[in-house]
Amino acid sequence: MSFWEYLADRHQQLLADAWQHASAVLQCMALATALGVLIGVAVYRRDWAGNLATTAGSALLTVPSLAMIGLLIPVVGLGVAPTVIALTLYGLLPVVRNAIVGLRGVDPDLVDAARGIGMSRRARLLRVELPLAWPPILTGVRVATQMLMGIAAIAAYASGPGLGNEIFRGIASLGSANALNQVLAGTLGIIALALLFDAAYVLLGRLTIPRGIRD
Repeated sequence: MSFWEYLADRHQQLLADAWQHASAVLQCMALATALGVLIGVAVYRRDWAGNLATTAGSALLTVPSLAMIGLLIPVVGLGVAPTVIALTLYGLLPVVRNAIVGLRGVDPDLVDAARGIGMSRRARLLRVELPLAWPPILTGVRVATQMLMGIAAIAAYASGPGLGNEIFRGIASLGSANALNQVLAGTLGIIALALLFDAAYVLLGRLTIPRGIRD
C-alpha cells in the first residue's frame, strides 16, 4: 500500500488523532501561558526571583520528555493526566522568560505617567505594562507551542492522545507493510499542525499588537 493509499484508507482515524493532538497542545499551552504570565508578574521586579524562576524552568527542560512522563505515570496513572502535566511544565519556561523580559522592558516613564494620573498598581499592570509586554510574551508562546507539538507525540507512551500513537504503532511494527506509512503519517501530521498553529499566532499578533509596536 502506498503512502497516499494509506492516508485515504485511514484518514478518519488520522483526523481524529490530529484533533486530539491539537486540542491537547492548545489546552496545555493556554494553561502554561496563564501560569507563566502569573509567575512573570510575581518575579519580574526582583532580579533574584526572576533568575530563580528561569533557572527552575531551565532545569525542567533538561529532563527528557519520556523520563518525565515515565515518572508521572506511577503518580497520576496513564492517559490524559501525565500528558497535561508534562506539556504544561515544558511550556512554562519560554513564557516565563519572555514575560519577565517584556515586563522589564516597559519604559519606566510610561509607568510613572500612569501613576501620575492616579492609576493603581493593578491598573498599571493590566492597562500599561502587560499590553506593552505582550509582543515578547506572544513570541514565547509561539516557541513553546512548537516545542510542545513534538513533545506531545511522546504522550502516546502513557496512552495519551494524539498523533504519537500513529508513530508508536509504526515503530512497534517495523518491518510490516505499513510501518513506515504510520510513522510518516504521524510525523507529517505533527509538522502540519505546527505550521497551522504558527500561522494562527502570526494572525493573532497582527490583530493584538499595534502597528507601531509591531514594526
